[in-house]
Amino acid sequence: MFLRIDRLQIELPMPKEQDPNAAAAVQALLGGRFGEMSTLMNYMYQSFNFRGKKALKPYYDLIANIATEELGHIELVAATINALLAKNSGKDQEEGVDPVAAPLGFAKDARNTAHFIAGGANSLVMGSMGEHWHGEYVFTSGNLILDLLHNFFLEVAARTHKLRVYEMTDNPVAREMIGYLLVRGGVHAAAYGKALETLTGVEMTKLLPIPRIDNSRFPEAKKFMDLGFHRNLYRFSPEDYKDLGLIWRGASPEDGSEVVVVDGPPQGGPVFDAGHDAAEFAPEFHPAELYEIAKKLYEKAK
Repeated sequence: MFLRIDRLQIELPMPKEQDPNAAAAVQALLGGRFGEMSTLMNYMYQSFNFRGKKALKPYYDLIANIATEELGHIELVAATINALLAKNSGKDQEEGVDPVAAPLGFAKDARNTAHFIAGGANSLVMGSMGEHWHGEYVFTSGNLILDLLHNFFLEVAARTHKLRVYEMTDNPVAREMIGYLLVRGGVHAAAYGKALETLTGVEMTKLLPIPRIDNSRFPEAKKFMDLGFHRNLYRFSPEDYKDLGLIWRGASPEDGSEVVVVDGPPQGGPVFDAGHDAAEFAPEFHPAELYEIAKKLYEKAK
């Protein structure tokens, strides 16, 4: 089972303006072949299907725990897309939108019009070209070494895509999120590399980073490295997955510093709320009406 905390893993900067085409590019990092939906579902199903949960507990703990962190990653990428699509930086729009005046006329020039037609100006489970994420992206073989090797590949492929999206947009919201995920993805790649090393003796972490460019080159990533995020493997459970330290130990391939297991999630930041959008009929009710509905609910609960 899962516990949920109503916070993002980091605090995102508020968007200064709407940026639909940046949102379209960022979709690759959510529902693309190597997006966060893929890392989440690969590790989640591998943890469900894991053979030898007791005998091979440190490896089970590693895959299951990283899967849980990935839940927060899809939440963070979705929040970034929503922020990029928000017309008024999360503020409620005024009443009186005239549908005849084509209030969504600007969206016809957006690269992914599905954001506005199907989604109501919010994230969708798709890649950057509108292709929907699907279960064929999930690999769960039952062979521990093969699954770990696949996960190592998946993380470095995801890193490649993050770097390319970073180079596509200078939007500060997108780059803040990408900087964080570059660091956390580096941790996951290193963790899977260390796991493979304990099983095979092959020094997988010497392959890192792929591509051969240090995260410290990117200001948004370096900020999180300076806070030690590249050393931390977070344990997302009050009582379980306590054998992570049997694998996550030794030096970080990022800078040679000692890695650590941290009990509990990062402090994080507030969730993003795009606010009322009259042109999208979302959430249909005007803020004043929402206030009255909430007021009635609280009065009934007394």
